[in-house]
Amino acid sequence: MAQAHPRAAVRGSTFVRLLARMAEVDAGQPGGYLPDRLSQWLSWTQSIALSSALDGAVAPLADLPGARETPTSALLDGARAALVEAVTDPQGWARARSRAIARAGGVEGSPVVRVEYSALRERYLMIQRSIQGTTGKLRGELRDHLAAASPELARLAEVDAVMEGALSPREQRLLGGVPALLEGRFDKARRAAEDHASADTAWLDVFIREMQDVLLAEIDVRFQPLEGLIEALRSPLLVSHA
Repeated sequence: MAQAHPRAAVRGSTFVRLLARMAEVDAGQPGGYLPDRLSQWLSWTQSIALSSALDGAVAPLADLPGARETPTSALLDGARAALVEAVTDPQGWARARSRAIARAGGVEGSPVVRVEYSALRERYLMIQRSIQGTTGKLRGELRDHLAAASPELARLAEVDAVMEGALSPREQRLLGGVPALLEGRFDKARRAAEDHASADTAWLDVFIREMQDVLLAEIDVRFQPLEGLIEALRSPLLVSHA
């Protein structure tokens, strides 16, 4: 009799929980056994590439130009801090907020302040692209260091490159759908304010904070692979076998 795969009682990451709350769905719904799901996400060519990276011969060390100083967590901390600052920049969001009201022909203090979502979406997408660009660049640089550190870590770099290439399209589709989910949340809050004929725009400030929370959670998600690569560079395999 086949044994069922054990399932951990995981409620999901902060990112997943935030989106589930906004969409009013259960974040703890089972998603299936990870290897089974992974096999559905990978094409046959990607599966072959992954198998080759895992089972193939260990490649010779790559030649990393310049000083081969091992990256540390400080590198990630600095990049993360810059992204967090961009996400929480009050002036940037204040400008987006003003544009959101102006585009709808709204006026602060009027009986009902009309607000347009597009200006907020534009700022969200701008920051999201910055997060993607920063983490993608760092991930490539860390793989270069892995490839130059030891044959075993070079293999890990190859596996990571294959996995990133295979899963990035799915990741982009999922993350690309977040602004639409947020728009539904925005519309619901706006209608509630309009139904009460309220001039209070506190709901808009709450919504902007929610947008920031989602972006901060996305930073955490995108930094997880980077933190794993940094940990690998700290491992005993860092010593070159050359």
